[in-house]
Amino acid sequence: MVDATYYCIMRKCIIVLFCCILSVGTMAAKKRDLLQKQSKAKGLSEVLVSNNSWVNFPAYKDRAAWSKIPQEKRDEYIKQGEKYLDYNWPAVPASTYLDFMRTGSREVMQIPYRERQSAFESLVMAELMEGKGRFIDQIINGVWVYCEQTYWGLSAHLYMQKVGPGLPDVSDLTIDLGAGKVATDLAWTNYFFKEQFDAINPLISQRIVKEITDKVLTPYYTRDDMWWMAFNSDFVNNWNPWCNYNVLNCVMLIEKDNDKKIAAIEKTLRSVDQFINYYHEDGGCEEGPGYWGHAGGKLYDYLELVYEITEGKISLFDNSLVQNIGKYIYKAYIADPYFINFADAGARIHTRPGIIYSFGQRINDEKMIGFGSFLAKKYNWKDELFHGKIEFALANLFRVDELLSHESYEPLEDSFWMPGTEIMGARDKANTTNGFYFAAKGGYNNESHNHNDAGTFVLYYNGQPCLVDAGVGTYTRKTFSPERYTIWTMQSQYHNLPKVNGVDQANGKEYKATNCSFYNSKSQTIFNVDLTKAYPAAAQLKSWKRSMKLRKGKSFEVTDNYQLDAYKAPTSYNLLTCCKTEVNKNTITLKGEGYTLKLQFNPKLVTPKVESIDIKDNRLKKAWPQGLSRIVFTANSKNLTGKNVFTVKPE
Repeated sequence: MVDATYYCIMRKCIIVLFCCILSVGTMAAKKRDLLQKQSKAKGLSEVLVSNNSWVNFPAYKDRAAWSKIPQEKRDEYIKQGEKYLDYNWPAVPASTYLDFMRTGSREVMQIPYRERQSAFESLVMAELMEGKGRFIDQIINGVWVYCEQTYWGLSAHLYMQKVGPGLPDVSDLTIDLGAGKVATDLAWTNYFFKEQFDAINPLISQRIVKEITDKVLTPYYTRDDMWWMAFNSDFVNNWNPWCNYNVLNCVMLIEKDNDKKIAAIEKTLRSVDQFINYYHEDGGCEEGPGYWGHAGGKLYDYLELVYEITEGKISLFDNSLVQNIGKYIYKAYIADPYFINFADAGARIHTRPGIIYSFGQRINDEKMIGFGSFLAKKYNWKDELFHGKIEFALANLFRVDELLSHESYEPLEDSFWMPGTEIMGARDKANTTNGFYFAAKGGYNNESHNHNDAGTFVLYYNGQPCLVDAGVGTYTRKTFSPERYTIWTMQSQYHNLPKVNGVDQANGKEYKATNCSFYNSKSQTIFNVDLTKAYPAAAQLKSWKRSMKLRKGKSFEVTDNYQLDAYKAPTSYNLLTCCKTEVNKNTITLKGEGYTLKLQFNPKLVTPKVESIDIKDNRLKKAWPQGLSRIVFTANSKNLTGKNVFTVKPE
């Protein structure tokens, strides 16, 4: 058993970790306050719509509008809903919450939680498609189960409550991603079916309003201390626009008191301003493309909702920073299905075509619009049943034909450089996946969803991975705890980085890359970075300068120049690969999907050893079904100064 004292200790540790790992610190914060300035200039109370005219979906009773959805598509949604007509709505037992602390598993609680959400959303979609009232009773059953539930959040997020992880405290209700999602689903369900609910019993709708008010709106109105609000702290990440978006939906759909509504909307504007204030002008997402849908994409969701409820009077879509936040997602694209996966992200990413397309429309970026269309076709949206949150499923459903009919664009950019975020990428030739592609980063080891990876890189050939970033495994209690850096995927030695004097990079904002520079021409791309400050004092490091050079159409080269203050242990160079390897005298053959490359090294300077990595985690297995290996080059010399070069060429 885990006692309350342990819960308290873990809560304190996790909060500290959010400040250190999930924080984005003050390194880029700039007090722009773009939303507040517009609200003040335009007068929110003057431009806010006074009714639900902002809703872009047809009313439930407008069967002519719903019938425009192809019959075969409606039939598929109805069949999905029919699976749950006899669904026995499960409770979420106390033991599943407790299991997070007992075993470290988030899934024990989240599996039944997600199953129930899926059932509820499927029933709502089926009733919207059919319009005969056949699913209403089961929807009410789902509503009632949610309303009877003490807390709508996830077990992994109970660190936000004063008592810490364990069981939810009803006297200290906090808003997390889970609570916001449930509340928004219920708010939209009430919007569509209130008349039907009232015909059965007015208490149904009244109960929905009461529970959303008690569990989400009142905590939001009365508290400023939830970390993601960023009112009393220096850190903010994807939770900020995500949670504020959910709250804003509920405010617009549920709140009847106009003064409370105005105050709440203004509060969301102030909060989301903190998210925008953090970003560098280059729009780079430190959380990586895997989190762009929850960060930049969720910012779009929020800004679009603000746009709609003010009839476009409050809009940031003409702002260059917001536009750059959108464009980041196609700059970080390598080749389907691969994106740059620094931070907590898989290399294979299934992102949000509808949001990319719509974001592109708002900022008038044809590349982004075309990329949304490209991905929709890649993801087979023609036959897709859209699931998840009700309003997102409906938005995709109503615009799918537009996306599929639009001209596609695959963003195979020649190169990009984000000097604020310190992320770059370059390929042999624009508009083709043929040849080399590499991406690298500077940064610091306190970025949101941080890995200790300042100065790392990834290398692809013909659109396929070669030297890689493993990404992140399934989230557990360890992932966001003081034990985070005991996980191998978080450590610098399992990135394409040196281990200096036997010492890895350390986590913390003081451990960082410096003096990053980027150069690109028709013949080559060069990225230079100083890694001296990325390692702790124990590394006895005086200087470590790394240069990465893409000789377009010819080779990729990594050069490390170093000076040590003392010799303590052998220095090693680590390269992570998904390729089959064959070690020769001065080369390692890398056999990937449809290609063979030669990795050249100097056997006088280093001795290679290939270690197979036993991947047991399901999330990592999906990214790397053929497995991973780590090539460890151990320095042969005890010299305090040296230079080492690795060169990769086609066979």
